[in-house]
Amino acid sequence: MGSVWTRPQRPRRDQPTLSRDQIVAEAVALLDTDGIEALSMRKLGTRLNAGATSLYTHVSNKDELIELVVDEVYGEIRVPRPESGTEWRAAAVECGNNVRAAILRHPWIASVLGEVGMAHLGPNMMRLTEDTLELFESGGFSPQRAEVALKTIWAYVIGTAATEAAWLTMLARSGQDEQEWAERVAAVSEQAMEPFPRLRQLYAEQGAGAADQTRRSNFDVGLDVILDGLEAQRGA
Repeated sequence: MGSVWTRPQRPRRDQPTLSRDQIVAEAVALLDTDGIEALSMRKLGTRLNAGATSLYTHVSNKDELIELVVDEVYGEIRVPRPESGTEWRAAAVECGNNVRAAILRHPWIASVLGEVGMAHLGPNMMRLTEDTLELFESGGFSPQRAEVALKTIWAYVIGTAATEAAWLTMLARSGQDEQEWAERVAAVSEQAMEPFPRLRQLYAEQGAGAADQTRRSNFDVGLDVILDGLEAQRGA
């Protein structure tokens, strides 16, 4: 599988006009403002006032560029270091929220996570993995259980936040904010759920609060459930 992390760097005969860091930073800015559909090597070169040759010195193709921008987002995530072993859970909650926040700042990432098969080799992702393993080991998890804890939380947080990001991207394209959309579809939703009493009750309870607060609450509850399960594995 080709990857920017496994390809040898090309030798440079002279000082390049652009650095990889400049290319990646501008690509992230483009994605944040215009979305994944707008990303192309040609458009990126135009924004950087550079020809394609300057970009291809560092990035062979768009797939490599996506690997780089995803790892750049991972670089924004910090893993807290608990001062004592009893603080591992609070640190894990903070870490999960940091991951979620990074994804929601860059919602385009939801559509590309499945395209970065070698993402685990990115330097920022490797740092995240190392620091999270350290967090769990400091809380009394064995190295093997720490790996299970990391993968479990990562799967939950990434899956939930990526779904949120995709939803918010759809809303942005529609020109509505979340609360406006919820109010416009309320009557239709209630009618559709009429034959389903459990769904109807849940919808009524969640509809009482702001939509963004509901997403926040659902995320927190789910993360607590995950951590309850991991607590039972600690020290095993």
